[in-house]
Amino acid sequence: MYYYGQEEIDALANVIRSGVLFRYHEGSQCEKFESRYSNFLGVKHFSLAVSGSYALSAGLMGLNIGPGDEVIIPAHTYMATATSVLAVGAIPVIVDIDESVTISPKAIRAAIGPRTKAIIPVHMWGAACNMDEIMAIAEEFNLFVLEDSCQGVGGSYKGRKFGSIGHAGAFSFNYFKNMSCGEGGGLATNDPQVAERVRCAIDPCHYYWQGRTDSIKPFASNGARASEFMGALLNVQLDRIDGLISSMRREKKRIIAGTASLDNLGLRLSPMNSPDHDCATHVMYLLPNAEAANRFVEVFPAVIAGKTGRHTYTEWDQVLQHEGAFHPVLNPYNLIENRECRREYSRDMCASSLDILARTVMVPTDPLRVPEKTADIIHDIAEAARIALTNAAPASATVRTSGAVDIQKYT
Repeated sequence: MYYYGQEEIDALANVIRSGVLFRYHEGSQCEKFESRYSNFLGVKHFSLAVSGSYALSAGLMGLNIGPGDEVIIPAHTYMATATSVLAVGAIPVIVDIDESVTISPKAIRAAIGPRTKAIIPVHMWGAACNMDEIMAIAEEFNLFVLEDSCQGVGGSYKGRKFGSIGHAGAFSFNYFKNMSCGEGGGLATNDPQVAERVRCAIDPCHYYWQGRTDSIKPFASNGARASEFMGALLNVQLDRIDGLISSMRREKKRIIAGTASLDNLGLRLSPMNSPDHDCATHVMYLLPNAEAANRFVEVFPAVIAGKTGRHTYTEWDQVLQHEGAFHPVLNPYNLIENRECRREYSRDMCASSLDILARTVMVPTDPLRVPEKTADIIHDIAEAARIALTNAAPASATVRTSGAVDIQKYT
């Protein structure tokens, strides 16, 4: 969440003054946002939920993924991508990323087996996945694609909004996301039956207020209904998102242009699948080795992707330990239906991903940063590259910026 102010305060105050905090009523802030966000994405249906994590599991329920199914996910993502698969009784199959820090289409193709039912590409750190290749693979093998756009709110792939390209797209409006209501999420789709199943997953009692239909057979699930506070905040935030993303894209282009000459030292940009359309929340560089990346961040306060804790599969304790549910009878790893699924993991199973992540340095952009501060960052990147990639002494660096990265966001 980059900015909040009087508009958000006024929106929350108006909800309180109305005396109607429940989402089902005429003039609902939630319904207003769902309609507006659908239009923003260019999809037919969008449903709010309490979190991005729940939006992912609701999306899988909407696509009818369950026991006996495998879902391919990347080695670098928030653990909720994996646990959402377990929440519906299916098994996550973890595959390598490529140098874009998003899921590798080659790894997807190599991992497809007789039980594979879906792919979850993650637009990690706001960077676009290679959706053309992923959708082509999905069509070839008749697989569902659920875009995890939780870290990509406002971004696009070749002009199409994240979350609108696959069969469904999940979003997070958590505090650390580009657009936020503190906690929140939602699911987008163009398929009316998927949308109806998602609504049932989010609120199995929704038909009491929205009316029954015969499009699907209702099923039981936990409630994850949004509140009017969420809807009110998001309606304000939605008014800002295009401006924020545009500002970050401008800064990213300026940083890239300002550091282009550093490739002669060995500092190169990470590949980008849609450089003009992604969120531009980070400028990512690939260093020759992990030691150089470590020296870089000692000079300049950037983030090594491999040191972002919860975002790499080696830190997903519940997955690695096969603790897929609170009760062993419900644990997907114990289900008879999953006995033919691939259920074994190891900490070194995606060694290529770990190598890439250890060498990838991320420089955050900021839509509120003034040009003079961006110039300082460009200068400091050059200094960090000089120290990291030559024999220059660290004490010789002249750094203009100060302060650490947001520890809560990255670790």
